Amino acid sequence: MKLNTKYALAGALFLVLIGLYCRDLSEPAPVFRNLAPGVEYVGMATCRSCHSAIYDSFIQTGMGQSFGRATREKSAAVFDENALVYDSASHFFYFPHFKDSTFYVTEFRLENGDTTHKRTEKISYIVGSGQHTNSHILDLNGYLFQAPVTFYTQSQKWDMAPGFKHGNNTRFGRALSPECITCHNHYPEFVPGSFNKYARVPEGIECERCHGPGEIHVREKLAGIVVDTAAGADYSIVNPKRLPRELQMDLCQRCHLQGVAVLAPGKTFFDFKPGMKLSDVMNVFLPRYADSHEKFIMASQADRLRLSACYKNSELSCLTCHNPHKSVRFADHSNFNRACLKCHESLENCSAPANEKQAHSGDCVACHMPKSGSIDIPHVRITDHFINKTPDYARKNAVNSTDTPEFYGLKILTKDKATPLEMAKGYLELYDRYVSSPVMLDSAWYYLRQSSASFEAQFEPTIHYFFAREDYQKIVETAAKWSVEKTSEAWTAYRVGQAWFYLQNYVSAAPWLEKATRLAPFNLDFWEKYAVNLVQLKKNKAARTAFEYVLKENEKRPVAWCNLGYLYALEGQFEEAEKRYDEALALDPDYEQALINKAAILFLRKERGAARRLLRRALQINPQNEQARQALSALESRRD
Repeated sequence: MKLNTKYALAGALFLVLIGLYCRDLSEPAPVFRNLAPGVEYVGMATCRSCHSAIYDSFIQTGMGQSFGRATREKSAAVFDENALVYDSASHFFYFPHFKDSTFYVTEFRLENGDTTHKRTEKISYIVGSGQHTNSHILDLNGYLFQAPVTFYTQSQKWDMAPGFKHGNNTRFGRALSPECITCHNHYPEFVPGSFNKYARVPEGIECERCHGPGEIHVREKLAGIVVDTAAGADYSIVNPKRLPRELQMDLCQRCHLQGVAVLAPGKTFFDFKPGMKLSDVMNVFLPRYADSHEKFIMASQADRLRLSACYKNSELSCLTCHNPHKSVRFADHSNFNRACLKCHESLENCSAPANEKQAHSGDCVACHMPKSGSIDIPHVRITDHFINKTPDYARKNAVNSTDTPEFYGLKILTKDKATPLEMAKGYLELYDRYVSSPVMLDSAWYYLRQSSASFEAQFEPTIHYFFAREDYQKIVETAAKWSVEKTSEAWTAYRVGQAWFYLQNYVSAAPWLEKATRLAPFNLDFWEKYAVNLVQLKKNKAARTAFEYVLKENEKRPVAWCNLGYLYALEGQFEEAEKRYDEALALDPDYEQALINKAAILFLRKERGAARRLLRRALQINPQNEQARQALSALESRRD
């Protein structure tokens, strides 16, 4: 068939035009060269050498003062007669204090006026600029933990740290994971294969967290390669104002969007750089409730802003109002109102009654972004970034409501739509960390069944799901289709090993738990579980070596001390065993197993009264402890 030349040429031209049109639409934004793999960070001191004025301003900001050594100068706390906190759920008192130039927190317990327990820990770092809070960090051989007390600067009071109240007091044991520290500080030097060990810890967020690695930029400037930024961007380093709005928001919401964070496969919390899509590294989810418009968590500014009509109907972004180089405390407040007036041309157009306008002195922010409490951090008041035309001032008190709102579901906030597998992972993280309701597991299972991903991709979340369900038989059945050799994720190896352990198949548990310790050699929880399994296999020498390794890494671990004592007791070295039990109880006076094990030593020494007191103490802590109940019953039935 012969093609009409005229139509052929027209068709060709049409295709070319379509191609050009499509190419223009999909033309990617120019990529900043410092996003390339291997570009090094140079440190804030290097930035200061050229940008001293910006440096001097930035270190006064909340980011610049986000993390530092625990000195009197860094602390915003008041150390007076009110510097004492009591946790009624655990019956511990906490006394924060300086001795000379060193900061300590002392935990103690009183019974009938007597001090029955006392533990003092040195505080190495303070988290927070002091604008809202100071929290406190222990450094135990590089392993970082949060102390249980916080100073709330707005109310000038000490109280339990956020998340430690209502029976959730983990005392000195809340690990500071990379997810936490990479928002509260500049990137530290993380020890691979650990959960919370760091070789070096910076002191505050630095320039390159918002500008990306500076190696190329510094090298070119030292070589005399200067770009006229009035004419165009310098692509040797990220300037956030040059980014499209969505990438600007991704940069800010890396930390100002706290929620359920799920890393992409193969990614870490250190992988995000300014100019990247956040969803390429992690996805962030938030649970939505019927009252989510009224109640919010503190670090949710990006989410609240996105809810606003101003955001939806304009190019408003964080940088419209905020200069990250200048502290909000010293900012000219009228600048915020001027941002509003770019769209809302005159205050005369404000529809609020005259008395309300007068009460707020024409301050748009005070009326439409009122300060409020948050549902996760007590004793603070923060600006709500949900810009509401008719603010409901009653919602200021909504955080105190005890009503249980209807749960609508989990929403992904880093992209338009999540895959079923991503949703399943989100629900599993939500269950593990925040809302331990079976409903969350039901939703995770629903999305796992909806997923068309490969068995390999679904293996880890499936194991995670069955572990949360405590369905250990399903775990081993699923793992039978895989192998320990192919497993590359430490938590998955651990969960399979623990499933075999709970099923009392210690031989099958061993290779999985050993694999977990190889994949994460500085995760001491994994080592303790591995060592306990070795005891069940009667490999006591290897178990002792493992427990001693744990204590060499971190001597403040009562589980390792107690189990090491048990191994000495098996050898008949009861005096050595008792020393280890005492070490465990000095760290945790409520550790039931240590109380029971020490009671057994006292019983053998015919110190029946002392043994009875320890067993009764264990039952007071946990009336359901059947081991303690049987031991006490056997002790009281003895006549000799």
